[in-house]
Amino acid sequence: MSTKKPNIVFILSDDQGAWAMGCSGNEEIITPNLDKLAAEGMRFENFFCASPVCSPARASLLTGRIPSQHGVHDWIRDDNKKQEDIEYLAGQTAYTDILTQEGYVCGLSGKWHLGKSSVPQKSFTHWFAHKSGGGPYYGTPFYREGRLVYEPGYVTDVITDDAISFLKEHAGKQPFYLHVGYTAPHAPWLNNHPKEYTDLYENCRFLSCPMEKEHPDSIYLTKEVLQDLRANQIGYYAAATAMAAAERLSKTGNWRR
Repeated sequence: MSTKKPNIVFILSDDQGAWAMGCSGNEEIITPNLDKLAAEGMRFENFFCASPVCSPARASLLTGRIPSQHGVHDWIRDDNKKQEDIEYLAGQTAYTDILTQEGYVCGLSGKWHLGKSSVPQKSFTHWFAHKSGGGPYYGTPFYREGRLVYEPGYVTDVITDDAISFLKEHAGKQPFYLHVGYTAPHAPWLNNHPKEYTDLYENCRFLSCPMEKEHPDSIYLTKEVLQDLRANQIGYYAAATAMAAAERLSKTGNWRR
Protein backbone atom coordinates (compact mmCIF):
# COMPACT_ATOMS: atom_id res chain seq x y z
CA MET A 1 0.00 0.00 0.00
CA SER A 2 1.30 3.44 -0.95
CA THR A 3 2.17 5.73 1.96
CA LYS A 4 2.37 8.85 -0.19
CA LYS A 5 0.18 11.61 1.20
CA PRO A 6 -2.32 13.04 -1.29
CA ASN A 7 -2.51 16.73 -2.09
CA ILE A 8 -5.85 18.31 -1.18
CA VAL A 9 -7.68 21.18 -2.89
CA PHE A 10 -10.87 22.27 -1.14
CA ILE A 11 -13.14 24.63 -3.09
CA LEU A 12 -15.93 26.40 -1.24
CA SER A 13 -18.51 28.55 -3.00
CA ASP A 14 -20.58 31.16 -1.18
CA ASP A 15 -24.37 31.27 -1.04
CA GLN A 16 -24.78 28.69 -3.79
CA GLY A 17 -27.98 26.69 -3.60
CA ALA A 18 -27.75 22.93 -4.05
CA TRP A 19 -30.03 23.38 -7.04
CA ALA A 20 -27.66 25.85 -8.74
CA MET A 21 -25.62 23.27 -10.64
CA GLY A 22 -26.22 21.32 -13.81
CA CYS A 23 -25.42 18.07 -12.02
CA SER A 24 -28.32 18.65 -9.63
CA GLY A 25 -30.79 18.63 -12.50
CA ASN A 26 -30.81 22.34 -13.35
CA GLU A 27 -30.93 22.45 -17.15
CA GLU A 28 -30.50 26.23 -17.39
CA ILE A 29 -27.39 27.02 -15.37
CA ILE A 30 -23.97 26.38 -16.94
CA THR A 31 -21.57 24.81 -14.43
CA PRO A 32 -19.33 22.53 -16.51
CA ASN A 33 -16.44 21.90 -14.16
CA LEU A 34 -18.66 21.43 -11.13
CA ASP A 35 -20.64 18.89 -13.13
CA LYS A 36 -17.41 17.15 -14.13
CA LEU A 37 -16.25 16.95 -10.52
CA ALA A 38 -19.60 15.49 -9.53
CA ALA A 39 -19.49 12.91 -12.33
CA GLU A 40 -15.93 11.78 -11.59
CA GLY A 41 -16.08 11.97 -7.80
CA MET A 42 -18.52 11.36 -4.96
CA ARG A 43 -21.58 13.44 -4.18
CA PHE A 44 -22.92 13.78 -0.65
CA GLU A 45 -26.63 14.34 -1.15
CA ASN A 46 -27.46 14.29 2.58
CA PHE A 47 -24.78 16.65 3.87
CA PHE A 48 -26.24 19.31 6.15
CA CYS A 49 -24.96 22.23 8.20
CA ALA A 50 -26.46 23.43 11.47
CA SER A 51 -26.42 27.07 10.33
CA PRO A 52 -27.66 28.51 7.03
CA VAL A 53 -25.25 31.46 6.98
CA CYS A 54 -21.63 31.95 6.11
CA SER A 55 -19.33 32.23 9.12
CA PRO A 56 -20.88 29.54 11.35
CA ALA A 57 -20.88 27.07 8.47
CA ARG A 58 -17.21 27.76 7.72
CA ALA A 59 -16.31 27.36 11.38
CA SER A 60 -18.15 24.03 11.48
CA LEU A 61 -16.34 22.76 8.40
CA LEU A 62 -12.93 23.65 9.84
CA THR A 63 -13.49 22.44 13.40
CA GLY A 64 -16.07 19.67 13.06
CA ARG A 65 -18.17 21.42 15.69
CA ILE A 66 -21.69 22.82 15.60
CA PRO A 67 -22.20 26.57 16.27
CA SER A 68 -23.10 26.11 19.94
CA GLN A 69 -19.68 24.47 20.39
CA HIS A 70 -17.40 26.71 18.33
CA GLY A 71 -19.24 29.90 19.32
CA VAL A 72 -19.82 31.49 15.89
CA HIS A 73 -23.59 31.87 15.68
CA ASP A 74 -24.09 34.29 12.79
CA TRP A 75 -22.21 35.90 9.94
CA ILE A 76 -19.40 38.04 11.28
CA ARG A 77 -19.67 41.80 10.97
CA ASP A 78 -16.58 43.98 10.79
CA ASP A 79 -18.11 47.43 11.11
CA ASN A 80 -15.41 48.58 13.49
CA LYS A 81 -11.82 47.77 14.39
CA LYS A 82 -12.75 45.95 17.60
CA GLN A 83 -14.95 43.48 15.75
CA GLU A 84 -12.53 43.12 12.86
CA ASP A 85 -9.66 42.09 15.15
CA ILE A 86 -11.43 39.24 16.92
CA GLU A 87 -9.98 35.83 16.10
CA TYR A 88 -13.13 33.75 16.50
CA LEU A 89 -11.49 30.32 16.31
CA ALA A 90 -8.65 31.12 18.71
CA GLY A 91 -7.82 28.15 20.93
CA GLN A 92 -9.78 25.70 18.77
CA THR A 93 -8.28 22.98 16.60
CA ALA A 94 -8.99 23.03 12.89
CA TYR A 95 -8.22 20.17 10.56
CA THR A 96 -5.57 22.36 8.95
CA ASP A 97 -3.70 22.30 12.27
CA ILE A 98 -3.73 18.51 12.14
CA LEU A 99 -2.67 18.45 8.48
CA THR A 100 0.28 20.70 9.30
CA GLN A 101 1.34 18.32 12.07
CA GLU A 102 1.28 15.56 9.44
CA GLY A 103 3.68 17.42 7.16
CA TYR A 104 1.32 19.43 4.97
CA VAL A 105 1.78 23.04 3.91
CA CYS A 106 -1.58 24.83 4.03
CA GLY A 107 -2.67 27.72 1.81
CA LEU A 108 -5.72 29.97 1.76
CA SER A 109 -6.84 31.75 -1.40
CA GLY A 110 -9.98 33.82 -0.98
CA LYS A 111 -12.67 34.11 1.65
CA TRP A 112 -11.95 33.45 5.33
CA HIS A 113 -14.66 35.43 7.19
CA LEU A 114 -13.81 34.09 10.65
CA GLY A 115 -12.25 37.22 12.07
CA LYS A 116 -8.85 38.92 12.03
CA SER A 117 -8.38 38.32 8.33
CA SER A 118 -5.16 40.36 8.40
CA VAL A 119 -3.09 37.53 9.89
CA PRO A 120 -2.68 33.82 9.04
CA GLN A 121 -4.54 31.45 11.36
CA LYS A 122 -5.10 27.73 11.84
CA SER A 123 -1.62 26.80 10.58
CA PHE A 124 -2.03 28.39 7.15
CA THR A 125 1.30 29.68 5.84
CA HIS A 126 0.05 31.00 2.48
CA TRP A 127 -2.57 33.62 3.32
CA PHE A 128 -4.40 35.58 0.63
CA ALA A 129 -7.56 36.45 2.54
CA HIS A 130 -10.58 38.58 1.69
CA LYS A 131 -10.77 41.43 4.20
CA SER A 132 -14.33 40.66 5.25
CA GLY A 133 -17.03 38.41 3.85
CA GLY A 134 -18.17 39.81 0.56
CA GLY A 135 -18.89 42.91 -1.46
CA PRO A 136 -18.34 44.13 -5.02
CA TYR A 137 -16.67 41.79 -7.47
CA TYR A 138 -14.18 44.45 -8.56
CA GLY A 139 -11.80 46.48 -6.39
CA THR A 140 -11.94 43.80 -3.70
CA PRO A 141 -9.90 44.22 -0.49
CA PHE A 142 -7.48 41.38 0.33
CA TYR A 143 -4.69 40.81 2.79
CA ARG A 144 -1.54 39.61 1.06
CA GLU A 145 1.49 39.02 3.30
CA GLY A 146 -0.14 41.18 5.98
CA ARG A 147 -0.68 44.14 3.67
CA LEU A 148 -4.13 45.35 2.61
CA VAL A 149 -4.44 45.55 -1.17
CA TYR A 150 -7.36 46.32 -3.46
CA GLU A 151 -7.46 43.98 -6.43
CA PRO A 152 -8.87 45.67 -9.55
CA GLY A 153 -9.71 42.45 -11.41
CA TYR A 154 -12.83 40.31 -11.27
CA VAL A 155 -12.61 38.71 -7.84
CA THR A 156 -13.34 35.16 -9.02
CA ASP A 157 -10.37 35.35 -11.38
CA VAL A 158 -8.20 37.02 -8.72
CA ILE A 159 -8.81 34.16 -6.30
CA THR A 160 -8.24 31.58 -9.03
CA ASP A 161 -4.96 33.18 -10.10
CA ASP A 162 -3.67 33.14 -6.53
CA ALA A 163 -4.71 29.50 -6.09
CA ILE A 164 -2.93 28.51 -9.31
CA SER A 165 0.22 30.29 -8.15
CA PHE A 166 0.14 28.28 -4.91
CA LEU A 167 -0.29 25.03 -6.84
CA LYS A 168 2.60 25.81 -9.15
CA GLU A 169 4.84 26.72 -6.23
CA HIS A 170 4.17 23.59 -4.21
CA ALA A 171 3.50 20.88 -6.80
CA GLY A 172 5.97 18.02 -6.50
CA LYS A 173 7.29 19.17 -3.12
CA GLN A 174 5.81 18.46 0.31
CA PRO A 175 2.12 17.52 0.42
CA PHE A 176 -0.20 20.52 0.41
CA TYR A 177 -3.70 21.56 1.33
CA LEU A 178 -5.24 24.48 -0.58
CA HIS A 179 -8.43 26.15 0.64
CA VAL A 180 -10.07 28.09 -2.22
CA GLY A 181 -12.83 30.33 -0.88
CA TYR A 182 -14.83 32.00 -3.61
CA THR A 183 -17.26 34.82 -2.86
CA ALA A 184 -19.36 33.68 -5.84
CA PRO A 185 -22.19 33.43 -6.38
CA HIS A 186 -23.10 35.66 -3.43
CA ALA A 187 -24.66 39.09 -4.03
CA PRO A 188 -24.21 41.71 -5.43
CA TRP A 189 -25.49 40.47 -8.75
CA LEU A 190 -26.27 43.67 -10.66
CA ASN A 191 -23.50 45.15 -12.85
CA ASN A 192 -20.81 43.02 -11.20
CA HIS A 193 -20.07 40.23 -13.67
CA PRO A 194 -18.32 39.97 -17.06
CA LYS A 195 -20.50 40.32 -20.11
CA GLU A 196 -19.26 37.02 -21.52
CA TYR A 197 -21.13 35.29 -18.70
CA THR A 198 -24.22 37.49 -18.41
CA ASP A 199 -24.77 37.18 -22.18
CA LEU A 200 -25.19 33.42 -21.74
CA TYR A 201 -28.44 34.05 -19.88
CA GLU A 202 -29.88 36.80 -22.03
CA ASN A 203 -32.69 34.53 -23.25
CA CYS A 204 -32.91 32.31 -20.19
CA ARG A 205 -36.47 31.76 -18.94
CA PHE A 206 -35.32 30.89 -15.38
CA LEU A 207 -37.83 28.10 -15.01
CA SER A 208 -35.32 26.53 -12.62
CA CYS A 209 -35.90 29.23 -9.99
CA PRO A 210 -39.50 30.48 -10.24
CA MET A 211 -40.21 33.45 -8.01
CA GLU A 212 -42.74 32.96 -5.25
CA LYS A 213 -44.60 35.73 -3.49
CA GLU A 214 -42.53 37.80 -1.10
CA HIS A 215 -42.49 36.34 2.39
CA PRO A 216 -43.61 38.75 5.15
CA ASP A 217 -40.28 38.20 6.93
CA SER A 218 -38.12 38.79 3.86
CA ILE A 219 -34.83 40.63 4.37
CA TYR A 220 -33.51 43.73 2.63
CA LEU A 221 -31.74 41.67 -0.04
CA THR A 222 -35.04 40.17 -1.18
CA LYS A 223 -36.56 43.60 -1.56
CA GLU A 224 -33.53 44.76 -3.56
CA VAL A 225 -33.73 41.74 -5.85
CA LEU A 226 -37.42 42.27 -6.52
CA GLN A 227 -36.71 45.71 -7.93
CA ASP A 228 -35.20 43.99 -11.00
CA LEU A 229 -35.69 40.28 -10.57
CA ARG A 230 -34.53 39.19 -14.00
CA ALA A 231 -31.29 41.18 -13.91
CA ASN A 232 -30.48 39.72 -10.50
CA GLN A 233 -31.21 36.20 -11.71
CA ILE A 234 -28.85 36.76 -14.64
CA GLY A 235 -26.17 38.04 -12.29
CA TYR A 236 -26.51 35.09 -9.92
CA TYR A 237 -26.27 32.52 -12.70
CA ALA A 238 -23.40 34.41 -14.34
CA ALA A 239 -21.47 34.45 -11.05
CA ALA A 240 -21.88 30.69 -10.70
CA THR A 241 -20.83 30.09 -14.29
CA ALA A 242 -17.75 32.30 -13.96
CA MET A 243 -16.70 30.28 -10.92
CA ALA A 244 -17.41 26.96 -12.63
CA ALA A 245 -15.31 28.05 -15.61
CA ALA A 246 -12.41 29.07 -13.41
CA GLU A 247 -10.23 26.13 -14.44
CA ARG A 248 -9.32 28.22 -17.48
CA LEU A 249 -11.16 25.86 -19.83
CA SER A 250 -12.96 28.97 -20.99
CA LYS A 251 -9.87 29.84 -23.04
CA THR A 252 -10.49 26.83 -25.27
CA GLY A 253 -14.25 27.10 -25.34
CA ASN A 254 -14.55 23.50 -24.12
CA TRP A 255 -16.56 24.52 -21.07
CA ARG A 256 -19.54 25.78 -23.03
CA ARG A 257 -22.45 23.50 -23.61
